[in-house]
Amino acid sequence: MGTVETFSLGIRPFTQSPRKVYVYLPDGYEDSRDRYPVLYMFDGHNLFDDATATYGKSWGMRDYLDQTGMKLVVIGVDCNHTGKRRLNEYCPFRVDADSWIAPLRPQGEITAEWFARTLKPACEKRYRISRDRHSIGIGGSSMGGLMSVYCIARYNRLFSRAACVSPTLDICMDPLTQLIQDSKVDPDTRVYIDFGSNEVKSKKTMAQCVDNILRINREFQKQHCSTFPNIVVGGTHSEASWETIVPLFLDYLFQEE
Repeated sequence: MGTVETFSLGIRPFTQSPRKVYVYLPDGYEDSRDRYPVLYMFDGHNLFDDATATYGKSWGMRDYLDQTGMKLVVIGVDCNHTGKRRLNEYCPFRVDADSWIAPLRPQGEITAEWFARTLKPACEKRYRISRDRHSIGIGGSSMGGLMSVYCIARYNRLFSRAACVSPTLDICMDPLTQLIQDSKVDPDTRVYIDFGSNEVKSKKTMAQCVDNILRINREFQKQHCSTFPNIVVGGTHSEASWETIVPLFLDYLFQEE
């Protein structure tokens, strides 16, 4: 069986620093000399263990990886649990004053830079993980899903695979779309992006959410990336629902590893 270990890493200028980093190491890691593909993720406390999950239910990623024997290291970072600071830290662009999520102080650009310039190098020193972008992914859900879209475009030189699960796209669609258009996204990039059919109640809102997913998907396709847009039938905005699609996006993103 694989193991989950933790360490702490400073994330200044944010509060709640240092942050806890959760690391899943697959069975056989200690006895191997191989470098493993790696998936960096937001909201690491929700990934592996119900006891640390915000609402008492994790994604069950440890169980799935153990069951399949997938040779993948997953590294998740704890979020800021104080007030709206998680939302601030996971929002990469200014939000309109009339947005449902306003007011926010967008600090996602700082978070993404910390993942790229602090977390990633620190983990590469601690663990035998790939430094080749072809074997490096980024992932998250909700606001973490939004950040995953942002990171795969903004830092495509570092990440080639993204799991953008139930991303909160509506709060900054225009600047996000512009970022993808302006970025030089390599055609070898893979992007999984989804939305659950039961995440919202009104048909109008559902139609807008689906349109946003497809719009972002088209922008990556225009740059000749491989994409996997997915409407999860019956899917909800919850860890229990996201657990069900873990096999889907991991197989798609890392099937060649």
